[in-house]
Amino acid sequence: MDIATVLLLFGVAVVAGCVDTIAGGGGLITLPALLMAGVPPAAAIATNKLQGTGGSVTATLFFLRRGAIQLQEHRLAVAMTFLGSMAGGWLVLQIDAAILARLIPLLLMAMGLYFALSPSLGAIDQPRRLSHGGFSLTIAPLLGWYDGFFGPGTGMFMALAFVGLCGYNLTKATAHTKLLNATSNIAALIYFMVFGQMYWLAGLAMFAGQLLGALLGGRLVLKHGALLIRPMVTVVCFALALRLLLAPP
Repeated sequence: MDIATVLLLFGVAVVAGCVDTIAGGGGLITLPALLMAGVPPAAAIATNKLQGTGGSVTATLFFLRRGAIQLQEHRLAVAMTFLGSMAGGWLVLQIDAAILARLIPLLLMAMGLYFALSPSLGAIDQPRRLSHGGFSLTIAPLLGWYDGFFGPGTGMFMALAFVGLCGYNLTKATAHTKLLNATSNIAALIYFMVFGQMYWLAGLAMFAGQLLGALLGGRLVLKHGALLIRPMVTVVCFALALRLLLAPP
């Protein structure tokens, strides 16, 4: 891969890291870019997980330093997300994910409408509907499994789970989403490093771009909160749903 293409992918990753930190869906930008750069599909998925890990881990560390994440309360959720993601990575090699490819776009469009038509959603903290333990043992591994098995829309599903079940406002939900997203990304990355094929130069260049984008996105989240997150989530949900619907079988 020539240096011009690598630099272009770096720039793409900066934009994707910012978008992903705010609303999720960064893979909507980076995976097509890798494919257009000539990376074979299987290697593109593995390389995309490498660069995406850079953004999610950077965003998590940023929110931790700013005190936006209660790590002690979510240690069990982190462990269960990790296990769920590993299980999803294993399962994707055993069965066909085509049924999810047909179902997920509809769920994403429904979620986009929900965020768009619920102006008070996530404006302030609400009472919890599920205990920390219940969330960690049921929802967290399910979200991790989905990310390892299929992936698109994981950030939006995580954010909605934190808002709807944990009662978090959107800013707090976004910060904790990056914690679980980083966990599932690391689990999947380990799996792909052992069993997959990486384009290391492109992946590491995009990893660096994701770091910059995630830092910018984290600052925007803490500064603008729900005013920025809600419309971004809505747009990304519909964009990702359309991409999945229009993608060739």
